[in-house]
Amino acid sequence: MKRLVLLVAILSLSHCGGNTPTTPTPPPVYNDAVFAGAGDIALCSALGPAEATAKLLDGIPGTVFTLGDNVQKDGTQEEFRDCYNPTWGRHRARTYPSVGNHDYGTAGAAPYFAYFGFVAAPGTGYYSYTLGSWRLFVLNSNIDIGTGSAQLSWLTEQLSQAPEPCTLAYWHHPMFTSGPNGANPGMFPLWNVMNGHDHLYERFAPQDPYGRADPARGVRQFTAGSGGAPLYPVVAVAANSEVRASVHGVLKLTLRSGTYDWEFVPVAGQTFRDTGSTACH
Repeated sequence: MKRLVLLVAILSLSHCGGNTPTTPTPPPVYNDAVFAGAGDIALCSALGPAEATAKLLDGIPGTVFTLGDNVQKDGTQEEFRDCYNPTWGRHRARTYPSVGNHDYGTAGAAPYFAYFGFVAAPGTGYYSYTLGSWRLFVLNSNIDIGTGSAQLSWLTEQLSQAPEPCTLAYWHHPMFTSGPNGANPGMFPLWNVMNGHDHLYERFAPQDPYGRADPARGVRQFTAGSGGAPLYPVVAVAANSEVRASVHGVLKLTLRSGTYDWEFVPVAGQTFRDTGSTACH
């Protein structure tokens, strides 16, 4: 996920009847939007952690997201029915998912698309929606995202037309990570914000696509591969990594008009938390 931040200001003034101004249209009033979730969720042989993170969502209102690998290991119909559905499945009606490599363990990620239905954009796995004053882009890091690809062309067009002042994107494979799966430089064309894949939580300082710190214009990446699958250790701290922990839990964002708050909420019995607030830009 990579452009957790795109601020666009538009000012217009209209007149009618010569020099007689019309009453200006007041700016829209947006409610704060709560947005919570994680990736790497339901492992059928050990459902305890997935149930523990699902219980966190029981107490968090708003929209739920997933960051891919909704089931481990093979993306089968049985895994979605017997493992995801009894845990995170109780929040399916308010979930906007993204697809991971384990979901593609079955050809074409067919059970994933069948389970989530039209909201998951069957056939492509990428889509967008509005939440409060934000525009959200759900991307598919398992298919072509390079220059000239259908997905990149779609995203470019969508960004040029989005009227919302702030944008956030999420997908599965992180571009930067301190975990054992390693970075994914192939995500460069989509550098925009939240990922899973490595089974840990990590927050980065704003940076550019080359991994250079950029407090003024950079994008902040969160990795929340903490939804229930066995956790990974930190193997080498990546540049610009501010916080990291191998703990199950969910990432909760409060999307406000021009700003956002973040909070990592751990499962019962864990004490690690990460909180903060900043502006989109």
